[in-house]
Amino acid sequence: MNQTSIFEYLYEDYKIKKPIRIIELFAGYGSQLFALKYLGANVTSHKIVEWAVPSIQAYKDAHFHDRNDDHTSNKTFDDLVDELLNCGISSDYNKPMTRQQIVRKGLNWCKQVYNNIKNTNNLVNIMNVKGEDLEVQELDKYDYILTYSFPCQDLSLAGKLGGMDEDSETRSSMLWQVKRILDELNQTNSLPQVLLMENVPQVIGKGNIQNMEKWDLFLSRLGYKSYIKNMIATDYGIPQIRNRTFMISILGEYNYTFHKPIKLEKNILDYLEEIDERYFLSDKMVKTLSTNPKSGYPRKEQFVNSLKNTNVNLIANTITTRNGSRPSDNFLIIAEATTKGYAIAEFGDGVYVNRPYQKRGVVQKGKIQTIKTSCDDIAVVVKDYENGKLKLKKLSPLECFRLMGVKDEDYQRIAANQSNSSLYHLAGDSIVVNVLMYIFKQLL
Repeated sequence: MNQTSIFEYLYEDYKIKKPIRIIELFAGYGSQLFALKYLGANVTSHKIVEWAVPSIQAYKDAHFHDRNDDHTSNKTFDDLVDELLNCGISSDYNKPMTRQQIVRKGLNWCKQVYNNIKNTNNLVNIMNVKGEDLEVQELDKYDYILTYSFPCQDLSLAGKLGGMDEDSETRSSMLWQVKRILDELNQTNSLPQVLLMENVPQVIGKGNIQNMEKWDLFLSRLGYKSYIKNMIATDYGIPQIRNRTFMISILGEYNYTFHKPIKLEKNILDYLEEIDERYFLSDKMVKTLSTNPKSGYPRKEQFVNSLKNTNVNLIANTITTRNGSRPSDNFLIIAEATTKGYAIAEFGDGVYVNRPYQKRGVVQKGKIQTIKTSCDDIAVVVKDYENGKLKLKKLSPLECFRLMGVKDEDYQRIAANQSNSSLYHLAGDSIVVNVLMYIFKQLL
């Protein structure tokens, strides 16, 4: 992988001075476009590649909510089914829909999906995309940014670790479809000036580093200089411990420097909406979290006494004596799943409530861990103002989007045509906009 060296200080920084045309492969709801918009950049969504129907709808509502052209007036139901089948749309993010599945959805659904595809310049399935389809033209007039946040399921700890080897047919091997497309663009001298990759840190881990070195060498042969960095959202203004690997590749002999981390000024409480009892964890779940999973014994008040001569005890005693309140009114005692120990969770702390492949019960002070596509494993300690006691509350969809850096008005547009479960998936599958803003800021 390319690392910063003394020679790179001889290169000038690449700065975008022309209008930007962004091409988002694996687009989701367009977090990269949000980042450029929020920065005030002169940017146009040029092309996207997104096959998942919920994400197609979300992108349309987020960025083309005022474009409602009807492209179906001269098409029969059978025509639309054929078109969507050939596009390779997916309803589950994993595999293309069959003809039978599409037919079951009915005419109106097919019309809506087809119009959403056309109104967002969506090429849908990357397996079918050719370089010429991206229409990278007039490079003297536009700066093209191509982003490729390819699927991480076979790289992350949450997945099956299938890897990303070329021709392995795993979801993460979709990276090599990007290689094919760039090769085709290179043959017509129409390579984008800037490339941006995002993925989980395992992409440069022991099991995948050879593939990433191969990828870096390929880009170098095309004329790109690449710069790579792991960036955590807490270092860029968002209290979410979301660590992701970013790779910027610039065509030509140019330097790029990632933005330095900034001080985190906010905590999780700054992102919560008005408390809704629907999101409170049940008493049964709270009891489970307060039970030592190894011994099976429930947490006892004498736990506090057992912490004598420890720092935790000093904290507990201080909280306990405040206003003469009982310990349970001021903090929650949480049992970790894989240890014999307990943790103290206070107002505004994030707590794992169900993490089968890591620890349950881990407490993050004022932050939360990485938002996943189901978002059923994170809770926040809040106050039930009716009785003054602390409770555990799962995040609402709006709160998840806020913690991904999306503005409320943009969330409302996206949410208009999505279920809650779909919103959780969209948020957990995306990129923190604030981090992207600090990446793009260095180019503007």
